Amino acid sequence: MSKPSHFYHLILSITGASGAVYAARFLDKAQTIPHLQLSILLSKNAEEVWKTEVKRPLPQAGQWRYWDLYDFSAPFASGSNCADAMLILPCSMGTAARIACGISDTLITRAADVMLKEQRPLVIVPREAPFNLIHLRNLTQLCESGATIVPASPAFYHQPQSIDLLIDPFIDRLLFLSGATPKYDGFKWGG
Repeated sequence: MSKPSHFYHLILSITGASGAVYAARFLDKAQTIPHLQLSILLSKNAEEVWKTEVKRPLPQAGQWRYWDLYDFSAPFASGSNCADAMLILPCSMGTAARIACGISDTLITRAADVMLKEQRPLVIVPREAPFNLIHLRNLTQLCESGATIVPASPAFYHQPQSIDLLIDPFIDRLLFLSGATPKYDGFKWGG
């Protein structure tokens, strides 16, 4: 049986970079989008960072599936059955470097390679400061290859009073950029 055409298949990859709070908030909001089908990939260090920063278990939902980091039998490991889009949130500089160099050593890097070769949306949220020249060159290579680079830089225009209120407009933007929502519903300057 084929999946209903109204589902939007998004790969969410969470790496071991600091910023698991962004992924947690993304998953909170994703639960409210009924047409969103998530395939979730965790790097080797992602769960440890999640435990340190988020302090709650990874959520489970009916339309989501967690994939093993080395399960290359996943449908989206091939261009013949790739997902609609992929979001790497947060993206470590090691993951960015491997993708930029075409090293498909995990399902995360293989899925990203497939997204690039099939010219599908690949949204990368790098988490590092400061960037060194190697980081900048790898991010430039990814941008030139078709990825959208969205640094984890929340806005302060709306005078947020909590971490969630600080992060929410950024998450709304990621939902839009990854195609999970048809329009940007976050704070708009002048609006």
